[in-house]
Amino acid sequence: MAAIDDALKNAQALLGTEVGVSNWITVDQPMIDTFADATHDTQWIHVDPDRAAAETPFGGTIAHGFLTLSLASRFAYDCFPMLPGQVMGINYGFNKLRFLSPVKSGSRLRGRFVLSEVTKRNETNLLRENALTIEIEGQDIPALVAQWLGLAVFA
Repeated sequence: MAAIDDALKNAQALLGTEVGVSNWITVDQPMIDTFADATHDTQWIHVDPDRAAAETPFGGTIAHGFLTLSLASRFAYDCFPMLPGQVMGINYGFNKLRFLSPVKSGSRLRGRFVLSEVTKRNETNLLRENALTIEIEGQDIPALVAQWLGLAVFA
């Protein structure tokens, strides 16, 4: 299976390097409210701007941590085109995930990926681990860091 072997060889050459930086996405109150409705997580720090401004140190609402995490898929689309011979990519989970900084409503986020590891699992699957950092524009401390696993599936 030449395509998967070529992809493995190419990926191994990139180990430890930054392999992608996504476009910025604005996390605004309508996005937060939609996520709250979809997940039934309507805690006031997310959906009540007046109360959040008065009762939190954030000056307003903050996004759900899982909303921030869910944007990783969008960031990956920006950074990882299909490889020659690849038919799909599958989210395989996380080895580590930490939420480091709250995301205030109106913030802009982007994903930064560093390839940590790649292994050939079988004749159709490459397992890639990327160090993912979701950055908040204008802040030194990111929203989250994670070790994200993905399968690249070949025909």
